[in-house]
Amino acid sequence: MKIAVIGTGYVGLVSGVCFSEFGFNVICVDNDVSKIKELRSGKVPIYEPGLDKLIQKNSQAKRLIFSVDMKSSVADADIVFIAVGTPSKLDGSADLSCVYTAVDEISSCINKNAVLVIKSTVPVGTTTAIKKFLSDKGTDIDVAFNPEFLKEGAAIADFMHPDRVILGVQSKKAKKILSQVYRPLYVFNIPIVFTSPETAELSKYASNAFLAMKVTFINEIADLCESCGADVNDVALAMGLDKRIGDKFLQAGPGYGGSCFPKDTSALQNFAQKRGVNLSLVKETIKSNNNRLIRMVEKILLACDNNVKGKNISILGVTFKADTDDMRDSPSIGIINALLERGANIQIYDPSFSDQAKQIFSSLKFNDNAYDNCNEADVIIILTDWSEFRALNLQELNRRVKNPLLIDLRNIYTLPEASASGFNYYSVGRCFKKLKSIEEITTQ
Repeated sequence: MKIAVIGTGYVGLVSGVCFSEFGFNVICVDNDVSKIKELRSGKVPIYEPGLDKLIQKNSQAKRLIFSVDMKSSVADADIVFIAVGTPSKLDGSADLSCVYTAVDEISSCINKNAVLVIKSTVPVGTTTAIKKFLSDKGTDIDVAFNPEFLKEGAAIADFMHPDRVILGVQSKKAKKILSQVYRPLYVFNIPIVFTSPETAELSKYASNAFLAMKVTFINEIADLCESCGADVNDVALAMGLDKRIGDKFLQAGPGYGGSCFPKDTSALQNFAQKRGVNLSLVKETIKSNNNRLIRMVEKILLACDNNVKGKNISILGVTFKADTDDMRDSPSIGIINALLERGANIQIYDPSFSDQAKQIFSSLKFNDNAYDNCNEADVIIILTDWSEFRALNLQELNRRVKNPLLIDLRNIYTLPEASASGFNYYSVGRCFKKLKSIEEITTQ
């Protein structure tokens, strides 16, 4: 079986590489010539642990190739996956222009016996609309929908050992071919769920919206913990031990970001609103997460006696989560910009050495390690929970800083270990130190 994957972004590249690891012949197509040149030379444009080794392995085995030639790539493919971006429009709806551009481009050259599979996250009804779009052009082929559920930083494991595979199909032929594509997963007893395209499309949005609500919920509980003296880490542990709830996505912090949750909650809310359905929980999730940035900036200011002007601030971690270089909708962007507006001097260390971050914060200094980043710092702020931050020598950091103030927005440390190293320590949802209010500070 020959597989063509259109789009070498996060989803397309990981999917294509993993399909080749399954043993299929895969061609990954993109119109970005420079990106294809990089991939052919073995350079991976995204930070994803283990992806570079799989690309090298399967490229050498001749199962994986990269191309800019869309027409020849899909001409003899048995199955074509479209995995291009669907970013948010200004009104929050999903921008499907890249999807339809790709569909239009392959409409005249795709193998008439192939199955076209949409892997991009699209609103309900899009798969059926694409089939009609192709039919109107005289191309009558099967179209299916196969949502991805990949976590950045763990995408390969998620693809090779998923919780489930959702396949929205309209014909026996599409079901048969997609069954063959995911046959390697049968040995692991992975649930393969066949349903309608509409149900599959909504399952993707519903899943991401629910996880976003879970993140937002524990962040709001963290605020309550701070007001009453409870510990959000212990609350999350107690909740997570309930099998009906589970312990995933119950880590309090500065709010969700990334390529999925912000745009998918907005797209779902927009879609529901157009159909006259009130998704009040989703609406409040978006609002609460937006307000989370304000809350985190306020927490930092309060710990700094409402004055960061001229202070040297060491930022540890700026990507939206660990084990990725992705800066899309990262909470760090709003937090750092707010501190810069108030006159702070900021330097950054992020283990991914993200090019995206360096472009966004082009005027700021990036250091090669956490320790140098903290030299002469008045404040250290942990924004991303990279594993290496859990093993920092706090006593060494204390020797390097000007003022021992550690603001941990990921709850990596505890008060006893931070205090033992001489730091004044503030975290999220753990009322170890009672912060004064803005009013108390400004009236002193």
